[in-house]
Amino acid sequence: MSIITRIKNIFSKIASDDLIGVALRQQSISYFVKKSNEHRCESIENKINPIVNAIKVLLNDKSLAGQCHLVLPNAYSQIVQVDKPNVPDLEINAALKWQIKDLVNIAPENMVVDYFDGPILSGGQQKINVVCVAKNDLVELVTALTDDDLDVKCITTEEFAFASLLPIQQDAVLFVCQQPNEEVNLLIVKDGQLFFSRRLRGFAQIAGKSEDELSMGTIDALSLEIQRSSDYFERQLKQAPIKVIEVLMPLKHEAFLARKLAENTNVEVKLFAMPLTLENFRDSAVAIGATQLNFMEPN
Repeated sequence: MSIITRIKNIFSKIASDDLIGVALRQQSISYFVKKSNEHRCESIENKINPIVNAIKVLLNDKSLAGQCHLVLPNAYSQIVQVDKPNVPDLEINAALKWQIKDLVNIAPENMVVDYFDGPILSGGQQKINVVCVAKNDLVELVTALTDDDLDVKCITTEEFAFASLLPIQQDAVLFVCQQPNEEVNLLIVKDGQLFFSRRLRGFAQIAGKSEDELSMGTIDALSLEIQRSSDYFERQLKQAPIKVIEVLMPLKHEAFLARKLAENTNVEVKLFAMPLTLENFRDSAVAIGATQLNFMEPN
């Protein structure tokens, strides 16, 4: 079962086959238009609350037409890991609402849930990762984004949009990634599959720190979380050690942070290379990744 929730063309038919990634953030909206012969990418500061009003302003100001892939900010979704229910596949989503009701702050009757397979722990215990969103929030966002020219085709989370940027490779990669003014994500991706994800709290304002401030505890704290995630992947999931860490964080001192992480982790750390011609849009990586979701989507 895919994490991607398909939103069908309810309102109208459209002629454009452009792909448009829209990433919602706490203080801005980023969009990426993927055309056959050109690309367009921009981040727009959000001075309007709620976010729905900012979406309406965006659509009024920009000519967006095509299939929209929406990325929810972490504040709109919750991910919890639970034992896989022992019910038929068609009944799993309904069962999950009651299984996770005490783990999230959304009432079961207002939940939209989906899941992706989690790790098989030692002893053969099967886990799944449940993604939960409030239905009323989702309906409001999709309604605001859908007009005569724009059709919301899929909704995903930051984790999958970031992971879609990585090429499929046999060796696992630990991906340290972040949207501007959002929390940091730690992902482990192997063979085009998201094996592990964690949302780290307390790093949303890291972009405003100087090199000295980064060195005074911030990098050490991030290094510790990276080590914990690597240990879990290797010891609990019985996987080969992580050999490379890639960093994609929209910081002025991004290269400095990567060098310091390398000193702390004893693993190769390198800056993630954006797709050709898109290096200047690192702060819009999630919107770009949203238009490349196909290989991450399970059967």
